[in-house]
Amino acid sequence: METPTITTALDHSLTDIIGLRTSGIFPRDKEPSIRTLRKWTKLRRIPSHKVGHFRYYDPAEVATHIRTNLKVPAR
Repeated sequence: METPTITTALDHSLTDIIGLRTSGIFPRDKEPSIRTLRKWTKLRRIPSHKVGHFRYYDPAEVATHIRTNLKVPAR
């Protein structure tokens, strides 16, 4: 008898802004600066989670959000 595996939202790992920048979701040597990421967070262009007075990011959630919502239209 096999035990079923249940996937929950807790499987995602949260990271800080420096970890988000170096997580590999941005092209190598073209990562946005920390200042840019903070601006995107303030403008709510990327999703973040607030714990206390700290901001944390889920790299998978940010990557999905960027690929689906922040596309630049072709000319």
